[in-house]
Amino acid sequence: MLTIRNKASLTKSFYGEKEKHSVVRMIVKLQQAAVTFLALAVVACQPAAQHETAAVGEVSHESGAREVHWGYTGEGAPEQWADLEPGFALCGDGVEQSPVDLTGAVPIEDTGLQRLLGETVLTVTQRARVMDLVDNGHTIQITNDVPMSTELGGVRYELVQFHFHAPSEHTIDGEHAPLEVHFVHKSAAGELAVIGILVEEGTHDVLWDPIIEALPAAAGDTRHVEDLDLDMSELRPLPTRYYRYAGSLTTPPCSEGVQWVVMADKRQISTEQIAAIVSHLHHNNRPVQPLGSRKIGKVSR
Repeated sequence: MLTIRNKASLTKSFYGEKEKHSVVRMIVKLQQAAVTFLALAVVACQPAAQHETAAVGEVSHESGAREVHWGYTGEGAPEQWADLEPGFALCGDGVEQSPVDLTGAVPIEDTGLQRLLGETVLTVTQRARVMDLVDNGHTIQITNDVPMSTELGGVRYELVQFHFHAPSEHTIDGEHAPLEVHFVHKSAAGELAVIGILVEEGTHDVLWDPIIEALPAAAGDTRHVEDLDLDMSELRPLPTRYYRYAGSLTTPPCSEGVQWVVMADKRQISTEQIAAIVSHLHHNNRPVQPLGSRKIGKVSR
């Protein structure tokens, strides 16, 4: 940036009094123009900033762009998403969209999936004491006080939140599970990775009771729960068999570049527990998207 120093002495040395005032006015105008240029440059950078803000909104799941109404039925249904807002174009034009049917996965080598719980692996750091739940009208979203990370392909992703879809968004052989949980992670560079767990009917799992008891009553409601003893390493276990593919967010704006890990082994909770969660979700699953030229890998270790 051009900096002008000692302008009074400069003009006095080379110009008369009248000319000096003219030059000073000219300098002031130049400075004003420089300020305007910088302001325009900041505005020009806004799309990137807005994109980053949108990505954060996506991570908080559906806090989405510009208050555009979207949903799973009627005029805001998934087949309409791309037409609701220019920023949702990938929902219709994207080539690496999620969810997908996981049938036909090919065996691949371990991709270095690791779980990190805080800076040290201590039992105490694995247990959530505080939990916040919000019914945002699209899902139940949950955050807690445990600093959990996942390392995938040498990149570290921090757990941001987890939420539910019913029935499941991913399918196997065209079959949906009653429920799917998405653990959303974000890297320091803003990249996203999601661990998906398909949930089926089975035996009662007491681990889920604190969550079910704290579910918000209606859309827009929030719940703050303290004095928990929730084992997050069991709630979000490290899978030994999982599917891996490149995809997108399953909600607008359907941003691509998301690393997906879907556990091959379904989680079991009781019929009553599934019903309690599903009663808050109202069929919030995006239909399966074309796989295109992508390949789905399956890791067994």
